[in-house]
Amino acid sequence: MNSDFLQFPNWDPVAISIGPLSVHWYGIMYLVGAVFAYWWGSKRAAKIPGWEPEEWQDLLFWGFLALILGGRLGYFLFYQSASFFSNPLVFFQFSQGGMSFHGGLLGVLIALFLFAIKHNRGFLQVGDFVAPLVPVGLGAGRIGNFINGELWGRVTDVPWAMVFPNPASGLVPRHPSQLYQAATEGLLLFLLLWAFSRKPRPVGAISGLFLLGYGSARMTTEFFREPDAHLGILGIMSMGQWLSLPMIIVGAGLMILAYQGKFGGMQPLPEKPKESSPAGKSGKKPSRSKKKK
Repeated sequence: MNSDFLQFPNWDPVAISIGPLSVHWYGIMYLVGAVFAYWWGSKRAAKIPGWEPEEWQDLLFWGFLALILGGRLGYFLFYQSASFFSNPLVFFQFSQGGMSFHGGLLGVLIALFLFAIKHNRGFLQVGDFVAPLVPVGLGAGRIGNFINGELWGRVTDVPWAMVFPNPASGLVPRHPSQLYQAATEGLLLFLLLWAFSRKPRPVGAISGLFLLGYGSARMTTEFFREPDAHLGILGIMSMGQWLSLPMIIVGAGLMILAYQGKFGGMQPLPEKPKESSPAGKSGKKPSRSKKKK
């Protein structure tokens, strides 16, 4: 019986409502990701040679805008192309939801490319700086999916299976796949990139690890997530898996080429050189002549 399984805590997706203004939990989760990226990115920019906090904050603004537009456009092109081409104005109906990570990624990559050109930087060097800042936002977004009671998992009878109240779920026990994705794409990927980026790495290696790590996590968790009803399984995999497969291939290739030195040498240590002391560049204090007794 369904009563033997966990029941979804029926949260209101609207966190705050003041008159006609409503703030949804999903939007708050995006804000959590942006605030974290702003905070930690500013700290990293203050320590890494060649970066300034102001530059990162400028990149964050345009990157976040590209994320929203790319994620929205990608959702309709990858998952709802028929409705989009029949009524393109549905793109602006943000209250109806609909975001795609892979579309958002393409939007962010365009923003990074333009930033790299403007500031005369290597594209992969910019990607290496940004990559560790992303997973927290991804994890927060998946928690937002869970609070909304959407993107549930496949039918199962595992002890932690959960019954979602949305009639479209069939009211049967399912994997809480949103939490699986929050743990893998968010927490685990963040810890992996954080640990990996603490030491100097070849240019492109951190970007490659992000693509490989996210693609692998998404490929795995999609086996527990219910495919989109109007798409189903496309051949042998879901749409999310097909879109993640190129990320795994490109990510692995980037790491191999990076360690072969194809994109440049090792990136500098994450610490700016300290200013020379008044005592001189050697840092040694001038010796004092001893008084003879």
